[in-house]
Amino acid sequence: MGVTGDGEGWLLIGASPDMRQQLSQTPLLWPRSSGRDSPISSVVLPGGDVDAIAGLLVLRERPPFTLYAPAPLLEVLAENDIFNVLDPAMVQRVAVAPLQPVSCGGNLTLTLLPMPGKVPLYREQPGATEPQAGPTYAAKVQVDGRSIIVATACAEVTDAVLGQLRAADVVFFDGTLFTDDEMIVAGLGGKTGTRMGHVPISGPKGALARLAGLPARRIFLHINNTNPILLSDSPQRRQVEAAGFEVAYDGMEVRL
Repeated sequence: MGVTGDGEGWLLIGASPDMRQQLSQTPLLWPRSSGRDSPISSVVLPGGDVDAIAGLLVLRERPPFTLYAPAPLLEVLAENDIFNVLDPAMVQRVAVAPLQPVSCGGNLTLTLLPMPGKVPLYREQPGATEPQAGPTYAAKVQVDGRSIIVATACAEVTDAVLGQLRAADVVFFDGTLFTDDEMIVAGLGGKTGTRMGHVPISGPKGALARLAGLPARRIFLHINNTNPILLSDSPQRRQVEAAGFEVAYDGMEVRL
């Protein structure tokens, strides 16, 4: 996801493995001149899962940008030599402390909000059967007194989470699975959504019920291909929309 406060520089939230495809389909993020020009001025990493950091390798061709992330996640990158393809002369790495606003240029202010989560799969103890708690964050981006919160991973919608989300004008929230056992029922995995660090949309403790009272515009994103809300004519999609939620789609634009 990209955010701009001035129409010139863009902040990317997360760096997914399909970064190249996303960039090729988004003219606003294309080079504006010859050489290594890029409108991408900064990238923030709210979490360390592979699907949140692997896209950094696509940005290895010497475009200058600033990389914002929690200090422990920057240490993960430093421990893996493959990320040295990001030339330190071109890519500044900035540690961001949770709940501490940081100006990231282009009239944007970034704050990392702690979310209930788990360690990335590659950091789990071998043979682990229960989720191991680990730092996960939502990215709050403010511009001209308005704000969005992007929470692509949240294991539980606690009262503390709700308190943080209430301050936003737009909330993009973890919509990975509709039901907790969706992957198991589909025969595509042996883990529940909760085990993977994703609260399901449905159920009494699901996102649909827990986020019902938020005044913000609410949009589900990070949706797994097993999730029936991707089908515009499914009962689950109708249920989500009837409750006042939206479903993100490729090319979606939101203006504050």
